[in-house]
Amino acid sequence: MSSVPLTKHGAQLLKDELHLLKTKERSAVVAAIAEARAHGDLSENADYDAAKERQGFVEGRIADLEGKLGAALIVDPKTLDADGRVVFASTVDLEDLESGDKVTYQIVGLDEADIKDAKVSVTSPIARALIGKSAGDVVGVQAPSGIREYEILNVRYV
Repeated sequence: MSSVPLTKHGAQLLKDELHLLKTKERSAVVAAIAEARAHGDLSENADYDAAKERQGFVEGRIADLEGKLGAALIVDPKTLDADGRVVFASTVDLEDLESGDKVTYQIVGLDEADIKDAKVSVTSPIARALIGKSAGDVVGVQAPSGIREYEILNVRYV
């Protein structure tokens, strides 16, 4: 597996989820399987089937998280020194040149992207257009409605 870029905050979120899965979810699934087995015939036991399915999901997610954290390239935005350029983990203030709307995005890893929290994946079209640019630059981003142009107002490493 190649390295998985994560911000320091994103890595902590994955560690917290992994801890929850290992300490609480795993034991809850084992208890649900034991209870379903106590009901008798497993061939037509919907509770048993559901518990086994949940167990598969939990174990798969644990393996996924362990793999990602093992291959993680953790970036603390506060330690970045990119001379004002947009890089992974930076926070960028933009102005939509057509509407005048101002938005702020942080460029993060795929697993921590959440548009509601103003975090966009490094693989998203807007992040790919911004990487390497500086304040004052204008970038074009392919959107469903056509190309949108944004001016980079500020680049921060917070």
